[in-house]
Amino acid sequence: MRWLPLIAVIMSLTLTGCATTRPASYLVETKGPYQLDTGDVVRVSVYGDAELSKTYKVDDKGAIAFPLVGPVPVRGSTTEVAAQRLARSLANGYMRNPDVAVEIDQYRPFFIQGEIKSAGQFPYVYGMTVRAAISTAGGYTETADRNRAVVYRRQGNEMVKGAVNLDFPIFPGDTIVVQERWF
Repeated sequence: MRWLPLIAVIMSLTLTGCATTRPASYLVETKGPYQLDTGDVVRVSVYGDAELSKTYKVDDKGAIAFPLVGPVPVRGSTTEVAAQRLARSLANGYMRNPDVAVEIDQYRPFFIQGEIKSAGQFPYVYGMTVRAAISTAGGYTETADRNRAVVYRRQGNEMVKGAVNLDFPIFPGDTIVVQERWF
């Protein structure tokens, strides 16, 4: 009976080592409005001016090269904020009370590498998961870890990374790395 408390302490310490921690996927946010970045193609509608209503690609500097006003920075903006910036630029000596709408025409691609059959960049489809991305890239190699992947995502001005399960949603611009299994 004297050993019972000692055994209880040893068992609790042993089981403490089995406790799980929060997975690193919690570092990668999946909420919030979509933010424009390099590679996105947007459809701009300027009501009353069909010549300006076209599709534009966000360039490497994070701007749209817009006729009359030049480059308008949109990186990190929602489509609503981008429309406001374009309207302000047009109102600055070119149009009176411009009514501008911006919507996504084509998302920037996602990237996938590691233990998959076809590494590279692929077109993003809204609602895509890690599992769908792996399928798009031709599936796994024989040595792939088939239970999880690592996702790198830009959040604001920093790049975050997290180990995620296969049903984790990906976003345009994400980089997915499928790692090799250990055995």
